[in-house]
Amino acid sequence: MPISPPDPLAAQLTPAKPLPLFLRLAELLARGMAAGHYQAGERLPPESELSLSLGASVGTVRKALALLASRGLLERKQGSGTYVRGPAPASTAASTRSIYEFFRLELDRGGGLPSALLIDLKKMRKPAGMPAFGAGTSALGYRLRRLRFLDDIPVAVEEIWFDARHRDHLRIEELDEALYHFYETELGFWISRAQDHVKVGTVPDWVPQAFQLAPGQACCQIERQAWSSGGTLEEFSSTWVNTQLAHYVARWS
Repeated sequence: MPISPPDPLAAQLTPAKPLPLFLRLAELLARGMAAGHYQAGERLPPESELSLSLGASVGTVRKALALLASRGLLERKQGSGTYVRGPAPASTAASTRSIYEFFRLELDRGGGLPSALLIDLKKMRKPAGMPAFGAGTSALGYRLRRLRFLDDIPVAVEEIWFDARHRDHLRIEELDEALYHFYETELGFWISRAQDHVKVGTVPDWVPQAFQLAPGQACCQIERQAWSSGGTLEEFSSTWVNTQLAHYVARWS
C-alpha cells in the first residue's frame, strides 16, 4: 500500500475555540430541521432519548431545546412534549438568529454540524482589486484561512478577509469555530445579510491534504460579500467546496 507523504500543513492547524455544547446541539438540530430531517408538527423524542443520542446531559439538551423554542423553531407543550414548528420568519435581531444561518453547505444527506481547524491568521494590507470592505478607516485587514468540517468530515477550505479596525492585535487562538458568532460577541457587530457568487474555481495551493482535493483541481467556489446590521461591508471571503462530500444549499419560504 502506498504511503502518502507527510502533510507539512497538518502540524500547523489550530483548533478553533468550540461553541458551548448547548449551542452546538441547538445548531445541529436547527440544521437538521432545515434539511427536512424533522417535519413541522413532528414530536421530538423525549429529552432522555435525545440526551443518549446526542451524547449530552439532559440539562444541556433542555437548554438547547429552550433556545430553539425562543427562536420559534420548537413548541414545548407541557405534559405532551416538544414539537417542531414550521420555518421561523427571517429576523434581523441577533438574539433570534441561528449562529450558522448564513452557512450554506450541507452534507449530501442534509445538515451536518459545522466546525473548523484554522490554518493561519495574518494582519495584512488589503489586496488591490478586492471589494472595499470595512469603513474605509484602515488599509489593513485580517486574512483567515481555515479548513471547514461537517460532522467532522472535511468539506471546504476558506479564505476570509475582515477589517482590522475592530481589533489591533488578534491572535488565531482567540477565534471561535463560528466566525459570525465571534464578530458579534468579540468585535461588536453582526452579519445581517450576505451575497454569494457561486462559480467554478480551482483549489488554492495552500490547502492541507485533509481537504482531499489537489491544488489546481477544479471545484465549486463561492465568493461572499457580507454586510453588518449597520450597512457596512465587513467581510469578503472565498470558499472552495469538495462537492463529492457536500453541496451549497439556499432555501426560501
